[in-house]
Amino acid sequence: MFRKKMNHLSWLCLSILIIILDHTTKMCVGNWLDGSSILRVFPCLNFILTHNAGSAFSFLAWADGWQRWLFAATSLGVSIYLIRLLYQGEINQGAACAIALIIGGALGNLYDRLTSGYVIDFIDFYIAHWHFATFNLADSAISVGAVLWIVTSYKSRKNNNASN
Repeated sequence: MFRKKMNHLSWLCLSILIIILDHTTKMCVGNWLDGSSILRVFPCLNFILTHNAGSAFSFLAWADGWQRWLFAATSLGVSIYLIRLLYQGEINQGAACAIALIIGGALGNLYDRLTSGYVIDFIDFYIAHWHFATFNLADSAISVGAVLWIVTSYKSRKNNNASN
């Protein structure tokens, strides 16, 4: 039982890696670009420096500062809950990996909120004239983690139903 808990907690190394990579990429882009620069990476991908005081898709970015603390508390609360899930060890390895990605992304953006009051976004994906919301590595980790968790949960339920 203890080994299983430690095995799941070892996934936190992935969370730490995400936090480090997220912070490093944001620092690099902050050094390369200013608010009006565009770095063309591929025909459908630019790097542009934006400061997002809101959450996903700039939700509540227009608010006058209280949202910073709401999103910080939410990130911290969700991260603590997910670390507890890892500690309990009652999940499969795919879900543990997904949770670690979400924790890393949430804490990466939390760091920005606490130190700057906003999250640094810089990945601008587009097709023709349609631009997806600008995002960062932490956002990507959260999104990939959420999809992975859904897929592994679905597969786990499907396997459980097949064995019954």
